[in-house]
Amino acid sequence: MAADLVIAGIGGAAGGTYNHVNLEGVSRIGGPVRARTFKGNGLMRLGGSLTVDEMETNGDLKVGGGLQIGTMRHDGLLKMDGGLRGENCTLNGVISIKGDCELRNFTVEGSVTISGILSAVRMELVLQGQTRVKKIGVESLVVRKAGLGVWSKLAGGVIPKLRAELQTSVIEGDFIDLENTTAEVVRGAIVIVGEGCSIGRVEYRDGLTVHPGATVGMGVKTGE
Repeated sequence: MAADLVIAGIGGAAGGTYNHVNLEGVSRIGGPVRARTFKGNGLMRLGGSLTVDEMETNGDLKVGGGLQIGTMRHDGLLKMDGGLRGENCTLNGVISIKGDCELRNFTVEGSVTISGILSAVRMELVLQGQTRVKKIGVESLVVRKAGLGVWSKLAGGVIPKLRAELQTSVIEGDFIDLENTTAEVVRGAIVIVGEGCSIGRVEYRDGLTVHPGATVGMGVKTGE
């Protein structure tokens, strides 16, 4: 049976296969990690990839490779040098992922940068800052601008470049409901283009709704 890994305060460990990982404080792990559960609070640095069934972390987490999860929740800063794959993922904060993302259910609130392609069955995105994704493919996507909380007011008012907006080249899906989104092409069965959107071309099969406060260059109804 694999051992548990516990770090409290300031500490480090080698990579390896563990049963349960529990990190509190400032933690550095030198290589790839496999674990059943991974819980952490504070400053966490992983030198390689992470494969875990259940994960719950808070604070500043950097993963030096890819991340594969069953379920995951993270609040705070997250930076990944690889891709993200798994079932259920909830992220809140400032997120940077260099690779592709492939998830079943993806809920994220904050400011997000994904350098690769994002694919999910269901995705909900609440914007609290500038969000950039190369390309999005989903069954269902809902994008909303966050309410004017303190963080959102500061980010949008004091630093204009952090205005809450999703920027991407292409969105493809069955049900697409957008706010504050800039995209070259949106393709879907039902497409709702809400306030603050600027879309070059919309291709829809069953229905298209455009808010008066949105801009769509061209809307094209496609065949069955």
